[in-house]
Amino acid sequence: MCIDLHCHSTASDGALSPAALVARAAEQGVTHLALTDHDTITGLSEAASAARKHDIQLIPGTELSCLWKSRTIHVVGLDFDPADPGLLAALEQQNDNRWSRARMIACRLEKLAVPDLLDRATVKAGGDVPGRPHFAEVLIEQGVVRNAAQAFKRYLGTGKAGDVKAYWPELSEVVNWINAAGGIAVLAHPRKYQLTATKLRELTADFRRAGGRALEVSTSGQSSGDLGFLAELCRKEKLMASQGSDFHFPGAPWCELGRIMKMPDGLAPVWQSFRHPVLEAASA
Repeated sequence: MCIDLHCHSTASDGALSPAALVARAAEQGVTHLALTDHDTITGLSEAASAARKHDIQLIPGTELSCLWKSRTIHVVGLDFDPADPGLLAALEQQNDNRWSRARMIACRLEKLAVPDLLDRATVKAGGDVPGRPHFAEVLIEQGVVRNAAQAFKRYLGTGKAGDVKAYWPELSEVVNWINAAGGIAVLAHPRKYQLTATKLRELTADFRRAGGRALEVSTSGQSSGDLGFLAELCRKEKLMASQGSDFHFPGAPWCELGRIMKMPDGLAPVWQSFRHPVLEAASA
């Protein structure tokens, strides 16, 4: 089997539609897939239809933004009830937060005189809430910048005009949403927050105390040292282990669907605690 529990479609900031993403996952040999778009589950229905066609087991998922000590952290929710009223209300709240942020980005970039910037970025996002990558696409299309790297360096990157921090709920609240919907809360890509080892241990301990149950141990772009450190952290906090490519777009071999470093031995895989457990060992 090949299990990938972290990826993104056009329902958030991915390049492929949910159906196209599932088809690509099948081509890559993925057998169990969680679509984890940012703060939404709008792509799940389309993905589920495609998963049946390609004989892939789809696990309900989402990646929720939250705050820990004023820092934005992501928590992946897995195997929850997609119809849970509390979770749906929470996702609506997250959606409102994202739209407020998108409008602020457009407002701050008004000096560039790009006509209908927000509307154009929304089209790039497939009608959903545009993020900074979608604004970058518009700036490229309008000739303001040559490429995405330049767009972020000048206008959208950290400390630039378009770097707008959204209001997110606290870590504990987001974990509670997932737990109340019958799901499993997973601390996503822990090494991507650029925290010191001490701070990351503190975050993981707080996450576990808040009711978090799993740590994303194996994800894209990691070194073997990162993998070993996260496995140790997982054991120390008695958390289950998850894995995922964090796939966003084709053409980046370091984050391809299903291309995940083998999880170290001796960890409790999160998929063995799903409502319909996946009991065989996964292969990368």
